[in-house]
Amino acid sequence: MLSSEHLSILSPANGESIVWLQVGELIDGQSAEPLKNAHIVYSSTEILYIGNNELPPPREIVVGKTRPDLILSEYTMLPGLIEAHAHLFLEGSELNLQKRKEYLTLPQDQLLTKARQRLSGLLRFGITAIRDAGDRNKVGLTLSSEYKSESKKTMPYLDSPGAAIHHKGRYGSFMSDPIEEFATPEACVESRIKDGADRIKLISTGIIDFEKGQVTSKPQMSAEEVKSLVQAAKKQNRQSFAHASGSDGIENVIMGKVDSIEHGFFMTDNQLLKLRDNNIAWVPTLTPIQKQIEHAGRLGWNDKTVDHLKRIIDTHKKSLLKASEHGVIIIAGSDAGSYAVSHGVGFFDELELMEDAGLPCIHVINSATGISAQRLRFSDSIGHLKKGAKARFIFTQHSPMQTVKNLKKEKNVFFDGQFFLSANSSVTS
Repeated sequence: MLSSEHLSILSPANGESIVWLQVGELIDGQSAEPLKNAHIVYSSTEILYIGNNELPPPREIVVGKTRPDLILSEYTMLPGLIEAHAHLFLEGSELNLQKRKEYLTLPQDQLLTKARQRLSGLLRFGITAIRDAGDRNKVGLTLSSEYKSESKKTMPYLDSPGAAIHHKGRYGSFMSDPIEEFATPEACVESRIKDGADRIKLISTGIIDFEKGQVTSKPQMSAEEVKSLVQAAKKQNRQSFAHASGSDGIENVIMGKVDSIEHGFFMTDNQLLKLRDNNIAWVPTLTPIQKQIEHAGRLGWNDKTVDHLKRIIDTHKKSLLKASEHGVIIIAGSDAGSYAVSHGVGFFDELELMEDAGLPCIHVINSATGISAQRLRFSDSIGHLKKGAKARFIFTQHSPMQTVKNLKKEKNVFFDGQFFLSANSSVTS
């Protein structure tokens, strides 16, 4: 952990002052290798310069300084993390199924208050941006609006689709409103955007039947329906993302040219190639399945069901490694809020599972920082350590290049002029 003396030096006194720092290792969020003995110059609001040991900052950037304010040769610096699939309105750490069901009946103001607390608490984990994955209570939309309206940011960046789109009577009613409420797909999308949606979320399939080990229901949406929703979103300059599992449903969202596929269980090898060729990103969300295995006794799963779950996650990991090797755009998201997937810790669990699948540490880190930010086109310049980006980053003596498990260890998080201290991560809701 940084000392109080270090923190004093590293905190710009005001918006006009700057800090010139040199660190032993700098991960910029997109490059294939970290910079060694890297220089960084930043103010309280933005990064002004990044360079390696042979390229110190120009004199006009560090006026009046001849050497770094501080040299932290034993530290790694990396961008603030991006959680690309989280349901902030859900309480992931609650393990009692009845209480989880009752939680969804809380009034909107109570759901919002709890979600707001979760969101602000994520800064201490180093999670500085979230793509909310939808709710029908306008919790995500309200938080997104609050972030945009704050002059001095005190919570992570967040954008939200508002209510997802599903078919009446099919899976997803707890976070979606049905398309049947509108005369056309275009009218449905327009209504979401009028509500303030930052992007459009589709529930295009059902979920996995764990006891049978497969998706047993037919896809909710045809390829033509997905395409019409996606095109309506694009006309409004909005990206689309689709909940999809089962090869038939996945094929429909690929044909519909959605921007990213969420979950994607039972994706075929040929479909992985189609993702690459159609520039469709994949958010694999391994953690919810892993948590079903870990809590099988509490959930009442028998040995046969547990075997199904282990087979599903093993196959998913193999597909993830193939996707990485094929050049598919992979984005990290945990599906936080799902059963036993806690906000904060659940995201670290997701990164560890990606590493366990065989992805190199740098690929995992980039999927949770610069690759995610670039692909999702966030309105703020975040997820990178580069000139012009927001000053939101992590200092750690435990390099995630050795293992991403080190991200759970103590670290310091800098966010728009403020430092947040993080000890070893503990579970949040």
